[in-house]
Amino acid sequence: MPKNFSLSNAIINATVASQLIASLLAVSCVTVTFSVNMTMVQDYALDIRRDFDISPVKKNILYLSYLFATIMNSLLINIVALLLGLIYIATRGWYLQFTDILWLIGDVVLLVVFGAVLSGIVCFPLRTQGQRNAVGTIVSAGYGFLCGAYMPLHYFGTHLQKVMSFFPSTYATSLLRNHFLKQPFIKMKEAGVPRQVIKQIAISLDCKPKFLGHVVNVDMMILMLLVATIVLCMIYLFLSRHVSKRS
Repeated sequence: MPKNFSLSNAIINATVASQLIASLLAVSCVTVTFSVNMTMVQDYALDIRRDFDISPVKKNILYLSYLFATIMNSLLINIVALLLGLIYIATRGWYLQFTDILWLIGDVVLLVVFGAVLSGIVCFPLRTQGQRNAVGTIVSAGYGFLCGAYMPLHYFGTHLQKVMSFFPSTYATSLLRNHFLKQPFIKMKEAGVPRQVIKQIAISLDCKPKFLGHVVNVDMMILMLLVATIVLCMIYLFLSRHVSKRS
């Protein structure tokens, strides 16, 4: 930093608050879907599924209904979480623009759909309350580390960073941080913070993740998450159409 340089507390507070809310949403958008999707397991454990199975409804339609309900319930919860997060950021230092908010809403929708399909696949073979509790505990405790929300992956070992670069969750967290921190970074630049310093801050917060040695930009993050979601949807549809017939 330049000698005798000082930065506004509003910019610092806005940066910290934005990073905090981004990490919170990166976790909640997925873990909430797992909690909501446990209804499917609970219906099996309590024998409620028997009533559905004797109804004139195809099993694949039933599983798609579970998925749709999970997406809608999770969206409701996470949109509220986003609104509360924006209110908190406003109390610390507001620099977001209307387009940034639209991008954040889009990020939440994309992450919720990704999490809903992922949780549907994980919960698909579960049948008992014990399995339900075990999976819920593991996901709640471990997902925040796997996606880099609790601690940026930049501080992990080099080999672990390379492994994590193949997980879509890594880019989900980075996508939210990029959209939350875009304006605070711009304000830092306008205040005279050197470009290299801003770049290092962005790297330390996983805003510039690398895949096979190449920096992944925001457009590529969105594309990777879309592709991962489509692939997971295809797997879920396969399970609901074929595997469910044998269960």
